[in-house]
Amino acid sequence: MEEKELMEKAARFHGHLCPGLAIGVLAAKYVLDHGFNYSPNEEVVAVVENDNCSVDSIQSLLGCTYGKGNLVHQDYGKLNYYFYNRETEKALKLSFRNTVFKDKKMTKNERIKQLLSSKPEKVFNIYEIEFNPPGLAQVEDSIPCDICGENTMNSRLMFYNNSSMCIPCYKAQRK
Repeated sequence: MEEKELMEKAARFHGHLCPGLAIGVLAAKYVLDHGFNYSPNEEVVAVVENDNCSVDSIQSLLGCTYGKGNLVHQDYGKLNYYFYNRETEKALKLSFRNTVFKDKKMTKNERIKQLLSSKPEKVFNIYEIEFNPPGLAQVEDSIPCDICGENTMNSRLMFYNNSSMCIPCYKAQRK
């Protein structure tokens, strides 16, 4: 698919056009062009270090989602993207270059146009990295919190004063 088609698909998912979406489209296109495919299950894993619009492009174009466990968010506020292909054991890191938008007065549409007409190598520092993806999504039993009664994943329960509790109840008890 060409950038325009990818952008349209991502925008249908995201709801609007913006430079962040275009950054994600460019990252996804690079990955798709370099041995990664849309991931109906957990074949492709994306680890993102931001929670901006670009992540919606990755979800819609690569099939990486929180629900499947093949989209991992690390809240570092960086435009870094790590991609792992479990089938080929290939791994890439794309890091947004801070020199992309030299003209700070560019409009939103000018930024989108610039991004979509650029080669990914001009927008990202691109590295092959060690294949070390996060583990597969874990399915766990849920157990009712002793305080609020809401089911909570077993691995997320906290133990305090002889009670098993969800994290919000644990925090409330510790005040």
